[in-house]
Amino acid sequence: MKRPLTTCKSTYRLAEVLQERGHAISQRSVYRLLTALGYSLQGNRKAEEGADHPDRDAQFQFINRQVRRFQRRGWPVISVDTKKKENIGEFSQRGREWEQQGRPRRTKTHDFRAKGEPKASPYGVYDPARDEGWVNVGISHDTAQFAVASIRGWWRKMGRERYPGAPELLITADAGGSNGYRTRLWKVELQGLADELGSAITVCHFPPGTSKWNKIEHRLFSFISKNWRGRPLDSLATIVNLISHTRTGTGLYVEASLDYAEYEKGIKVTDAQMEALRLKRDKFHGEWNYSLIPRPK
Repeated sequence: MKRPLTTCKSTYRLAEVLQERGHAISQRSVYRLLTALGYSLQGNRKAEEGADHPDRDAQFQFINRQVRRFQRRGWPVISVDTKKKENIGEFSQRGREWEQQGRPRRTKTHDFRAKGEPKASPYGVYDPARDEGWVNVGISHDTAQFAVASIRGWWRKMGRERYPGAPELLITADAGGSNGYRTRLWKVELQGLADELGSAITVCHFPPGTSKWNKIEHRLFSFISKNWRGRPLDSLATIVNLISHTRTGTGLYVEASLDYAEYEKGIKVTDAQMEALRLKRDKFHGEWNYSLIPRPK
């Protein structure tokens, strides 16, 4: 079995050992030998997901059937998630941007925020059928209340115009975070939204450890990151402007809005509140697949 020799130190050491044994050899020769043996310099690859759930593939198939069923009927399907928090200010961003030669944009040396400086929390809602996205940029905590407020914002700004009279909404979401399947407040807030809309809300969670398969990751967030590459996010206005100007050759359209509301962390949901929900769990993994039915007004 090949042992990894990936650093300059390794090749220098190999050259030293050979030279000590009377072989005249340079580091470049060692490189050629390693290449001939099938080695190459490689970085780490994030690929290990941990233990797979035995019903992982079955859950993906279940989600796919649900999405197809809704889309055939012309009902809304959205993929949701929170993008990673971003520093606000003259902080460096990965990538390069066109500037006058020899005059790069000057940014802070370190990425440490001063005390009291906010971070932006972009919560995204992506409609795969229409290739449209909505991003709610908050400056408070990423909580279940913030997540559902973002979905409510999408519905008021885009959803109800695109899907008038739809009796049900399907949400695909990750297993954890503010919209995780174990989060009680997420279900309580969704019940309130279902009551408000008068429509059922069905949720399907991706199995734990499979968040990168969520469509919003590679069909919305990735293009937002490309659009602001090399540009310091010096203000909330800059963030919203860059997000809302994200476009692709395939027709991606994005809108964004600022959310100045304060969302409290650590809100406790009682058993009585859970019992008051009109929560219908599916027979197949009801913890991942469930619906909130509107309560009578």
